[in-house]
Amino acid sequence: MIGIIRYGAGNIFSLTATLERLGIAYGMISTEADFEKYDRYIIPGVGHAGAAMHKLESTGLVPAIKALDKPTLGICVGMQLLTSYSEEGDSNLLDLFPIKTLKFPHTDGFKVPHTGWNQVFPEKENPLFANIPTGSHFYFVHSYFIEYDPLYTLSSTNYTHKFSASIWRGNFYGVQFHPEKSGTYGEQLLKNFSKI
Repeated sequence: MIGIIRYGAGNIFSLTATLERLGIAYGMISTEADFEKYDRYIIPGVGHAGAAMHKLESTGLVPAIKALDKPTLGICVGMQLLTSYSEEGDSNLLDLFPIKTLKFPHTDGFKVPHTGWNQVFPEKENPLFANIPTGSHFYFVHSYFIEYDPLYTLSSTNYTHKFSASIWRGNFYGVQFHPEKSGTYGEQLLKNFSKI
């Protein structure tokens, strides 16, 4: 059963609706004691990474999150929170990955935020991407990206340049795209996570 960490950063309706449609059991985590009820976790998030980190710190859940040893998936800003730092709000984050979240540079022909469908290319073998073809399209909405690092990048995407579409370190995973808005392959990724 998946525990969704609630900290007031973003609308989770589309995520919960997708989990319900897939028949994946979930519940909400608001206190440290709630973590014991679940065998894997999702950190959702949309909007401003610095503001999201401030909200997460205000819950008192940060030490428990950093100590998690079960599969944990950050989605969109939830993925960015796993990194060490974001240029958005000049913010120190959870530092579970020693990589940074940076602003897309102004580049002719590319609009920011990066919004819409883009291809994702796995860089490593991992059950999170089981039964998902290389180059599958996922749905993105973001103005900041996680730098590419061959040690932690699980899959990559190109928009102005190559960046991390997903990251992986031990039991921690992150995806910059929205699997709950990404059709068949997004649903497959959530099903895969529910079985890791």
